[in-house]
Amino acid sequence: MSQHTNDYGQPVGFPLPDWQPRAWPSYETFTGDYCRLEPLNAEHHGRELYAAYALAEDGRDWTYMFAEPFADEAAYIAYARQLENGRDPMHFAVIDPVSNRAVGSLALMRIDATNGSVEIGHVAFSPLLKQTRMATEAHYLLMRYAFEQLGYRRYEWKCDSCNQPSRNAAQRLGFQFEGTFRQAIVYKGRSRDTCWFSIIDSDWPQVKQGFERWLAAENFTAEGTQREKLEALRTLR
Repeated sequence: MSQHTNDYGQPVGFPLPDWQPRAWPSYETFTGDYCRLEPLNAEHHGRELYAAYALAEDGRDWTYMFAEPFADEAAYIAYARQLENGRDPMHFAVIDPVSNRAVGSLALMRIDATNGSVEIGHVAFSPLLKQTRMATEAHYLLMRYAFEQLGYRRYEWKCDSCNQPSRNAAQRLGFQFEGTFRQAIVYKGRSRDTCWFSIIDSDWPQVKQGFERWLAAENFTAEGTQREKLEALRTLR
């Protein structure tokens, strides 16, 4: 990025003379080749999500979430009712189009329409969703919405510095590590250092290319095994 200076010769950020605040995200349904995202609704999705999460062997998927594992279906549905129709975060259920059942959820959050920045968070993927084409496509659909439909400049990922799987996922998806905010949060009776990652609008064309190459049918064998990793297809010219 070229250097810019003001009338005093001081370095300043590059100009954005035509910048206008962006629209707030809306609750929409996003349909891909492998999954569908729907606004989270406790009545429609609650039982399916609880059943999907209950397939996990233990509660470790909730260690780095703000919520705890749910004792029963009623507890999860009560929690889901608190999430639906929120202005920020905005939660979406991930639907498997084969079974037509909800198998996970994620949210747009810390929405800053004035500056064109949004974070993806509250990523709660069940065993039915983890490490599938659906999981990757769910992230792609919301990223594409933020950058291409809303015109946002920045898309963030933050996680507990101890959560190595989340850190690995962010980098696999194309986020760049920006640093660690030390002692940023107290949650569940413990201190959290928070790792920050981002994708910005100038990164998006290359990130999008990687997603679309990876998600293409020809990248998978008849048994559903990937031929090339997402990271390799993002850097391939």
